[in-house]
Amino acid sequence: MDETTKHKIRRAHFFISNDRTKEFSATDYLVEFENIKEILDRNLKKSGNNEYLKFFSDSGETISYSYSEFINEVNKFSSFLIEKGITRENRVATFSHNHSDTVILYFALWKIGGVVVPINVNEEPDRVEYILENSESKLVFTRNEYENKLSGLNLKNCIPVSFEKIKNEISGYESKLDELNNKIEKFDKETEAMIVYTSGTTGNPKGVVLTQYNLMVDAKYISEWHNVQTGDTMMCVLPIHHVNGTVVTIMTTMYAGARLVLNQKFNTEKFLERIANEKVKVVSVVPTLLAFMLNSGIDRKNYDLTNFSHIICGAGPLNCELAKNFETKFKMRIVHGYGLSETTCYSCFIPMDLTEENHNRWQNEFGFPSIGIAIDCNEMDIQDEHGNSLNEGEKGEIVIRGHNVMKYYFNNEEVNRKTFEYEWFRSGDEGFFKYDNTGYKYFFITGRLKELFIRGGVNISPLEIDEVLSGIDYIKSAISVGFENDWYGEEVGALVMLNDEIDGKPEDEKEKIKDYILKECGKKLPFYKTPKVVIFSDSIPVTSTGKYQRNKVKNLFKEWKGVQFKK
Repeated sequence: MDETTKHKIRRAHFFISNDRTKEFSATDYLVEFENIKEILDRNLKKSGNNEYLKFFSDSGETISYSYSEFINEVNKFSSFLIEKGITRENRVATFSHNHSDTVILYFALWKIGGVVVPINVNEEPDRVEYILENSESKLVFTRNEYENKLSGLNLKNCIPVSFEKIKNEISGYESKLDELNNKIEKFDKETEAMIVYTSGTTGNPKGVVLTQYNLMVDAKYISEWHNVQTGDTMMCVLPIHHVNGTVVTIMTTMYAGARLVLNQKFNTEKFLERIANEKVKVVSVVPTLLAFMLNSGIDRKNYDLTNFSHIICGAGPLNCELAKNFETKFKMRIVHGYGLSETTCYSCFIPMDLTEENHNRWQNEFGFPSIGIAIDCNEMDIQDEHGNSLNEGEKGEIVIRGHNVMKYYFNNEEVNRKTFEYEWFRSGDEGFFKYDNTGYKYFFITGRLKELFIRGGVNISPLEIDEVLSGIDYIKSAISVGFENDWYGEEVGALVMLNDEIDGKPEDEKEKIKDYILKECGKKLPFYKTPKVVIFSDSIPVTSTGKYQRNKVKNLFKEWKGVQFKK
């Protein structure tokens, strides 16, 4: 059985949550469009003169495009890609910060049935090499400032391309647009569209393959849930190498015929100002950004937020205290949700129509803020390790099936088999659910069965850090620990057993060793993965099978919960 057939079957028994009497077959689709190209064509016809994209760079540059201008740029880029030999399901990587050029490239690839492989510019060189090789990318688009990072890599069959250096070449394709449609190979909903590499508990990242249908269906139900309509404005402050930035604000605005305000990165001082000036209706953030705002001196009263509706928040651990304090200070409602790259993006949200009392109840009264109820293109459950559904309040694994679940992990048959062992996508996250008075399941996430840390919305594999710690002088044994932090959701610490000859040294010498360990980690890891705190211990807890029990020692780092660690 091929992967496309498996992908269809995995959504075969899905029930629309608003109508539990309707069951979908494997051939049913929930969007009217055959592919993303048709969405572009519709928007060109219906909204051509409306502004689609406004980009703010950190340097103060502003770039804006109407739908017709944007799609014209997409068409030129599509012609360029075809000329370079990119066809259906060929993979092209990006290595760039947020920029309007990158958004244009995304849609240019999707218009011709190509595949986007986004890469974080802060990734370590060996991981960048792995992603480019594993994904079989033919080209990698970057910006001038990142060319040096790529120049030292073994790119093998992948050719680097600078956005700035090909501007004139792409402009020259204006005269070739009449030929474009004839050159596009036929493709449909099941055509692969993205490979997003996500950290795992083993060394190499896994390539999550999303189809054009995955992107369209999640965008459709995100837009419907948050009432994003033609002409509304959404703002993106998150990196678009991640599905949150890509799907929630880029794909969703295009699907709805709405407007996108894209920021190169989040800026605390500009956040409310830009929401007010650009008449933003919805913005998507991670909990870390709420902490930055809460600890700023910014006063909401200085801004006209008449057009603003709410904040979408997910992609990292949100705690009750942070959510309550933010809403109290800024009078901006947080619509908490949950999803993964493997489910395209969001799979559930807190309902939009809750009274203030009910909103506060689900957010504050169960020890964890609820991540809400399943959106209408997927269903969710809590199961034990054997795939059996658990009862209300029982903790187990969050599992998901439906139309937004990925096609598969690229070139990783063994992991695919385990991930879909019981015909649901097994998230690796622990949670439970509570019924409301109408019978809907409100889900909660309590931790991760997979040992990933999430710092500021970024997944970090602890084994990568363990490997670095194990190679440092003086260390007998050590593990990395993701501990609760008000600024980033989680921060990285290290629990260390010293060599016997060092263990008996005076305390002042041990303090110097802590500094040495942190510096050595900093030489081999980017700042966000580097431990910020070292604690010495006589033992490290393990299971009967020898697996580290990181959750048992998180409490040792509690005094650093409120500390913001800066580079």
